[in-house]
Amino acid sequence: MKRTQKDTEDSARQIGRRSLVIGGIFIGTAAVLAARMRYLQVERADDFRLLAEENRINIRLLPPARGLIFDRGGVLLAANEQNYRITLVREDAGDVDAVLAELGRIVNLDMVTLQRARREIDRRPPFVPVTIADRLSWAEVSAVAVNAPALPGISPEVGLSRVYPMGGDFSHVVGYVGPVSDYYLEQTGDTDPVLQIPDFQVGRNNIEARMEHTLRGSAGTKRVEVNAGGRVMRELDRDPPDPGSDVQLTVDAGLQNYVEARLHGESAGAVVMDCETGEILALASAPTFDPNLFVRGISTAAWTDLNEDPYRPLANKATQGLYPPGSTYKMIVALAALEAGLVRPEETVNCPGHMDVGNRRFHCWRRGGHGRVNLVESISQSCDVYYYELAQRVGIEAISEMAHRLGCGVRHDLPLSGIAEGLAPTMQWKVQNRGAAWVVGDTLNASIGQGFVLNSPLQLAVMTARLATGREIVPSIIRSIDGISQLPPPAADMGFDPGHLDQIHRGMWNVNNDRRGTAYGARVELADYKIAGKTGTSQVRNISAAERASGVIRNEDLPWERRDHALYVGYAPYDAPRYACSVIVEHGGGGSAVAAPIARDILLRAQLGEVPPPELYPAGQRRDIERMHRELPILPSPPVPTGRTVRSQA
Repeated sequence: MKRTQKDTEDSARQIGRRSLVIGGIFIGTAAVLAARMRYLQVERADDFRLLAEENRINIRLLPPARGLIFDRGGVLLAANEQNYRITLVREDAGDVDAVLAELGRIVNLDMVTLQRARREIDRRPPFVPVTIADRLSWAEVSAVAVNAPALPGISPEVGLSRVYPMGGDFSHVVGYVGPVSDYYLEQTGDTDPVLQIPDFQVGRNNIEARMEHTLRGSAGTKRVEVNAGGRVMRELDRDPPDPGSDVQLTVDAGLQNYVEARLHGESAGAVVMDCETGEILALASAPTFDPNLFVRGISTAAWTDLNEDPYRPLANKATQGLYPPGSTYKMIVALAALEAGLVRPEETVNCPGHMDVGNRRFHCWRRGGHGRVNLVESISQSCDVYYYELAQRVGIEAISEMAHRLGCGVRHDLPLSGIAEGLAPTMQWKVQNRGAAWVVGDTLNASIGQGFVLNSPLQLAVMTARLATGREIVPSIIRSIDGISQLPPPAADMGFDPGHLDQIHRGMWNVNNDRRGTAYGARVELADYKIAGKTGTSQVRNISAAERASGVIRNEDLPWERRDHALYVGYAPYDAPRYACSVIVEHGGGGSAVAAPIARDILLRAQLGEVPPPELYPAGQRRDIERMHRELPILPSPPVPTGRTVRSQA
């Protein structure tokens, strides 16, 4: 059938419309594809580039170098040393057991090391490196590097490890570091990613722990290119870590070493302070321990030995130990009475050897009594009855208030672990803590530093510095951080009557320099180095009436743990107080015989800057003093470093 002109025109119009529709669809599709390609290739380019690079580039954390710790003269107390180690990443290793077996043919790995590493591998996420062996020699690390193709997931590394050059001398001041544990993370809530770095170390106690974030620094990063097997091919770039801040302490390494040596063989604590600035020059606790044992994780046997030692080497007796201060507390009572106008310096009290109050008899340490004594004599001869009398006049509230003013029963703010608050009891304290009313006998016991009264050697040193100067000396142990001074401002005057302080000073002078003084045997012969102080002996057991009647058992005849504590506090030189010292010897016996000679030697060493020569001692003691100093475990003068210790990794 022949198509008409009209049919042909209609057909052409239809084809044209269809072509337009189809063309439009093609053009629209192309436009959408083009827009999508532009979105993916331009706008999302960085995202997809990152996804692609993650298949061949790893970002790894770089540990910061821990800040160094120095003494006041620049002697290194905590440093960093290079440590070669081998790490393994589980997700890159594949067959971990096979890799460890191959590694064991190159490096000697004992069974304990392998078991520890296997536990750590199972505990950690698969992408976190785990240390397999550390403290390797250069030859061992080189052998691992040469055999790298046969050890997927294994990387030889150079890290830093903490080391304490002075050994145990500063274990109770600097403290130590240890590996990051689950317990540490749980207790601190610390989420710093740097803690995931293999064998990263954190402070566990004292300065290392209390100044952790100051010493730690911030992690850096590096980007490395790896092949399909996870082997590192090259380093692309790095953002170096920021090292921790350096900390300078107020302590003197030479003096600290001498104090620790002088306490050797005892269970004891001692503190030396600068009376002008409040800086702690020595803070010692004996026996001590080597903090280097804790850096890699102490063995069970070593930990057991330290914990079971009856002398408690892990305890910091200088700041954590609390003891009845004995007669060292008498200056507090005397000053409280003088300031309240309740006693005249020349007034005397008769001491027949005891005082009866109600139906109780309170004894003086001297069985026959001291006779009539005034305030200065009561300090120098340590008459208990004199203070029984003063305590009844003053009352426990005023005694407690004076104790707090002088730094006793107060927790001093230092960056050390477990600083004890001590106790200067009041009536209200006994009701709240003992459920009983305060009685006059409690006041009498407190007046001679017994009963409920408890102090630490740190508090007694602060008390002595404040008595010596009349100023509110505040103890400090951080001298500077990165060279910026951290010392407190000059101490303010405490407002005591100078005449009252003079009476206290005269009494303390006579303790060491008057023939009837309780520490006359611990005197110094040359005037320029004369010391003033106070002895103390605190009972740790009750003496029954029957024992007093038959004769009190001598300390040396008692088991060690039932003997009295020996105490002494003092300052020097007498005319211009510069150094204050306190000493406690647990179960040492009498303060006069045991603690006072130790404190004398320490104060002489502080004044001289070297081991005291024999001519400073009484003639009859010089030969024994020379022999003692020869036998003391005193280190040679620690060198001041001339260069920088390792701070960062290459």
